[in-house]
Amino acid sequence: MIDKTEYSGAAAVGAKPATLVIKPSGTLAYRFVKRLFDFVFSLCVSVVLFIPIVVVCAFICLESSGSPVYSQERVGKGGKTIKILKLRSMVADAGNVQKYLSPEQLHQWEVERKVDDDPRITKVGQFIRKCSIDEMPQFLNVLNGDLSVIGPRPITRDELEQHFSDEEKAELLSVQPGITGLWQATDRNAATFESGLRQKIELRYVRNRCFRMDWKCFTGTFGAMFGKNKMGK
Repeated sequence: MIDKTEYSGAAAVGAKPATLVIKPSGTLAYRFVKRLFDFVFSLCVSVVLFIPIVVVCAFICLESSGSPVYSQERVGKGGKTIKILKLRSMVADAGNVQKYLSPEQLHQWEVERKVDDDPRITKVGQFIRKCSIDEMPQFLNVLNGDLSVIGPRPITRDELEQHFSDEEKAELLSVQPGITGLWQATDRNAATFESGLRQKIELRYVRNRCFRMDWKCFTGTFGAMFGKNKMGK
């Protein structure tokens, strides 16, 4: 649970607004073991998957031109801007959204940064997204300390400003974002920012994170990936 909420700063009229500070959730032992697990697990995964990822990169390049790996800016712990790595699952000029998306899809993209039946996704991209292979380079982000294996999914600064209150921002940014988490282990397709469920799920994890919660997220992710209710992107 979150230990304490503090306010710092001058309260006088015309003074700098107070800053909300949320102490990290979870015990010191939990946070130490979590970081140790992150490093060891990510190192093992990176070594084991190195050759398979190289093969996937080759297929990506064969289907469409451009680098097979790209980075996206997200907000990390403490509000730090981080760049998460992903395998490219879309056409090289996917950033030109007006070229590929309908007005309805553009609206969805502006709100959720994802689109149903996205025409920009390549055939190889459909496969690596279905198996979440496109997320594998993010284990390098974990080794670097920008991500955790389990945590709230990293979001853009626009999403942070648009969908979270000041207090919720402080809570969310008190922990490292993760490759997977409670959102991925639940019904992520229905739990969107627009519905308000995504925010509740991410903050529920932050407020209650512990070994048991992390294990639930870890095993639930595999169930969502390969079970009857496979998760989408």
